[in-house]
Amino acid sequence: MEKRTEGKGEVRRSEDVEREAFGIDALDDALEGGLPRGTWTVVTGEPGVGKSILCMHFAYTGLEDDEPVIYVTTETSFRDVVRQARQFNMDLTQFKPVNLSDVLSGRVKPENAKLVVIDLFGLYRQYREMVKEAGEEGRRPSRALSIEVLEGAVRKAYEVLGFSEGKVSEPSRLIIDSMTAFWADKPAMARAYSYALRQSLYRSNITALLVSQYAPTTEASFGFGLEHIADGIIHMWMDKVEQTKTIRRWLIIKKMRLTNHAKDAYQVDIQPGKGLILIEANETQ
Repeated sequence: MEKRTEGKGEVRRSEDVEREAFGIDALDDALEGGLPRGTWTVVTGEPGVGKSILCMHFAYTGLEDDEPVIYVTTETSFRDVVRQARQFNMDLTQFKPVNLSDVLSGRVKPENAKLVVIDLFGLYRQYREMVKEAGEEGRRPSRALSIEVLEGAVRKAYEVLGFSEGKVSEPSRLIIDSMTAFWADKPAMARAYSYALRQSLYRSNITALLVSQYAPTTEASFGFGLEHIADGIIHMWMDKVEQTKTIRRWLIIKKMRLTNHAKDAYQVDIQPGKGLILIEANETQ
């Protein structure tokens, strides 16, 4: 296997597959260096298992390697993402994030942007723009947290980063945390929405990491279907605390195309100043 290093994130070639590292050594090793470039990976799991922190690692490592990042956050404001990332020694503000809401309102004219943020404010601004463009007779999105609005917002982010339709972009990362909000009212439509989203936003050099929430009570996803369009699935979970009397988190790679990935689960530790630490199961015994 040929191996080369670019910045802090390791990028390896296995049969000419370019990979996008997380910056978490054990996970990157388990993935032969990272996610295959241009693939779409879903991170599934219940609240509190570390899915959002995994997204922060993926974004930060890409930015340190000078790759543009589009960061969609629906669970919290980006300000809170920044505050939490700092606890793990990841300062996202150094990359001068540009909020799509400020771009659409004309308050900011981005130049050479590397980190484009789409939070609830950006989605509501995009929703109002789409309603205005539709006019009285046109087809308008039903609500701000809809797949149509998400598609429109990410396409705007592509424009901010200078990605032209039909042309190969520079290697970039798209993070959506989480997808659950976009079909919370219509979970049966998750599969159809997922297909439409990928068809609209797929670019060969853009690697996507999408979060899907699981219900702790049923251990099922909120909207079955996102996994069907995914090239990879990383599942995270927590042992039942009523039985273990302690918090014990786990991660396993259930699927990853173009990759001879690790088949065993890793125990996950969340450490201040470091973030996610993965420990092989045989090392915990």
